[in-house]
Amino acid sequence: MPAAAPVPGCVPTDYLATLPLRQQLGQLLMVGVDSSGPGQVTDVVRQGVGGVFVGGNATGLLTSGALSRLDAQSPAGLGVMVAADEEGGRVQRIDALDGSIPSARAMVQSGMSPAQVRQLALTRGQQLRGYGITVDFAPDTDVSAQASTTVIGDRSFSPDPQVVTSYARAFADGLRAAGVLPVLKHFPGHGASSGDSHRGTVTTPALPALQQRDLVPFRALVAESSPAGTGVMVGHLAVPGLTEPGLPASLSPAAVGLLRAGSGYGAPPFEGVVFSDDLAGMAAISDRFDVREASLRALRAGSDVAVFITATRLPAVLDYLEAAVADGRLPAAQVQQSLRRVVLAKQVPLCA
Repeated sequence: MPAAAPVPGCVPTDYLATLPLRQQLGQLLMVGVDSSGPGQVTDVVRQGVGGVFVGGNATGLLTSGALSRLDAQSPAGLGVMVAADEEGGRVQRIDALDGSIPSARAMVQSGMSPAQVRQLALTRGQQLRGYGITVDFAPDTDVSAQASTTVIGDRSFSPDPQVVTSYARAFADGLRAAGVLPVLKHFPGHGASSGDSHRGTVTTPALPALQQRDLVPFRALVAESSPAGTGVMVGHLAVPGLTEPGLPASLSPAAVGLLRAGSGYGAPPFEGVVFSDDLAGMAAISDRFDVREASLRALRAGSDVAVFITATRLPAVLDYLEAAVADGRLPAAQVQQSLRRVVLAKQVPLCA
């Protein structure tokens, strides 16, 4: 095993290539952890995983202080992303500790200004950082007029793409100012989808329709972002005119390629971290692919981080990905490229 990366100071780019392949691949995985206490999260980090995802109202884990100690336990010496879904409304994780915040739709409808939303997100981000959470899978950047109780519903700021852009920008800016990485979701747009990808296959309007509405906020916010300052989550969405037959956007080279290149929807190239949506607990994926194959397909499509809630499958996923690199299904150069993006998103400085 190579010596630990130098800290403080910059990490030589060459160091990343010297990491054992299993550690390189581990940096491209984010797994869900038991919310009751520190035992499981410590175990998966010691296995070399680059990120963990805290689900539910994880008060036991959050108040234990364990999340703030994870960086020192990572064998790669590159730190650990700690993520949560903290949007407000029905999707929040620290409300039992710090009180509830409104849903995105309620923020707009109550008359909050973008500046007030930025301040709310700054305060929430500071609270998240206090528990050791460094990544928020928010703001929801979907454009939706659907009923509040639908899968997106009140998680969307508005049916108006310009309003979504303004408020999602404010929420992301607040998180970023607190030292939390905002992750825009669900590319290329879940707001007018046919259903809930937790329950099965979901289809969006065709790509030309998304170009006119759903992709507008992503186009604007990607153009404004720095590579290390914003992430994007790709949804499990079948998009007529874009995704390959039988593949949702999260596993689709065409869909992730649209985000990366940008030119296909009028945006600049995106060099930030691309996350998959959960690959183990959502029927749009799990009904068709084992988490090992889903993780491989997500990374091969161009995502940098494959997210799945089943930490017990981590060794099997790593075994599968190692074999995929060995037989050429997952190019080693692509692993290195994603590894570099992940490290930069962790605010680890790289040097020659």
